Amino acid sequence: MTLPAQDRLGLDIKRTEQALMSAKTAALKDVSLTVAQYAALLALADNPGISSAALARACMVSPQAMTTVLRNLDDRGLIERTPHPWHQNALQVRVTDTGAELLRQADERAHRIEQRILEELTPQEQETLRALLARCVTAIQVEPG
Repeated sequence: MTLPAQDRLGLDIKRTEQALMSAKTAALKDVSLTVAQYAALLALADNPGISSAALARACMVSPQAMTTVLRNLDDRGLIERTPHPWHQNALQVRVTDTGAELLRQADERAHRIEQRILEELTPQEQETLRALLARCVTAIQVEPG
C-alpha cells in the first residue's frame, strides 16, 4: 500500500459528503423528499423549462436516474412536463405551485444544515475551502501521463 488510509484525502472528502447527505436525508424526511428530488426541484426553480437531460447534468446524475426522480415528482404533482416549443422530442420541466411550496419547506430544512457549515468557517475560510475543492476537482480531472 503506497499511502496509509489515514493520509488519503479522498476518505475525508467522502466522510464529509456522507455526513452532509445523511443530515439532508434526515431533514428532508419531514417533507417526504429525497435529496435527489430536492436537488432536482431546486435546479428546476432556478431553470424553469429545462430539459430532463440538462437537469440530469445540473444535478450530476445519469439521465436514467433523473427519469426516475422526475417520474416520482410528476406522480406527486410537484412538476409539470410540457412539449418544448422548438425540439419535438424534448419536454420542458417546470415546478408546479405545489412543488414550489414543498421546495420552500424543504429548502428551509436543508438551508439550516448548510448554515451550520457556514457558521463553522470564517468568510475567508469559506473562500479558501471553495478554492481548494475546485483545485481538487481540477487535479482529479487531469489525464494521467
